[in-house]
Amino acid sequence: MNGTTTAGGWPALRVEDWQDTRATLHMWCQIVGKIRMAHAPLVNHWWQVPFYLTARGWGTSSIPYGNGVFDVEFDVVNHRLLLRASSGEDRVVPLEPQSVARFHERTLGALAELGIDAPIRSVPTEVEPAVPFAEDHGHASYDAGAVTAFWRQLIQADRVLTRFRAEFLGKVSPVHFFWGSMDLACTRFSGRPAPTHPGGAPNCPDWVMEEGYSHELSSCGFWPGGGEEGAFYSYAYPEPEGYRDAPVDVEGAFYSAEFRQFLLPYETVRKSADPDAVLLAFLRATYDAAAAGGWDARLLTDPRRLDVHAR
Repeated sequence: MNGTTTAGGWPALRVEDWQDTRATLHMWCQIVGKIRMAHAPLVNHWWQVPFYLTARGWGTSSIPYGNGVFDVEFDVVNHRLLLRASSGEDRVVPLEPQSVARFHERTLGALAELGIDAPIRSVPTEVEPAVPFAEDHGHASYDAGAVTAFWRQLIQADRVLTRFRAEFLGKVSPVHFFWGSMDLACTRFSGRPAPTHPGGAPNCPDWVMEEGYSHELSSCGFWPGGGEEGAFYSYAYPEPEGYRDAPVDVEGAFYSAEFRQFLLPYETVRKSADPDAVLLAFLRATYDAAAAGGWDARLLTDPRRLDVHAR
């Protein structure tokens, strides 16, 4: 199954058409993400654990190890996992139909050949049931065309989120790909502490969520769910009074009481005459709804300031 791509670069990929591959890929991403988490020092809100988009897929960026570094990249153009060490050595694990257990064995084996220990807790988080990686023989699908199409969806989301991120002068996260929930995200912060998060994510200690949501925030991103082809989302924590009823004048956008966030189906953006403009309008309107809770207006910059190409 191959996703089709519009002239503007926005691919169509129905969520239901790659469910088995997505579930398998999610577990593979968790294995690699946990390797990064095992060696990178804690950064506020778990910013040391996500992946970042690359010109071939997504990867960890450099991970400290001893007196050197290594990195791991999902190359979803040539469909291989690249493991590279600053020693100059590298290893490759093919991305092909294989069980989570087999991928886990191959990946840890490749790291061992590079002389890198991987002391991870080999059980997935934020999913139910949480089958240990070494015992997961049920997830074994890999549709290469679908995975490449998903990456191209992430490229479009990353482009626009990066533009949106640049409009904020306060504390703001990178645009990064979280392997726990498998979503691309960017988060702005007001600077004020937040009430303790109640937790409740499956197979994830409450203190993990407490760290992630320790300060008042407005977060947005893209995930392969919530719409026929995935959805863009935006939420606030804590949710200010009147947030869910705020006017978001973007066709197709709505507040989901189930997910406690605004959603905009990916396909609505893809099919529009100007996808970038529609998505930016959604992101700006939902941020405004969060900022109505008393955020400092001086945290925003004039978007025209960012048009450096015109200078």
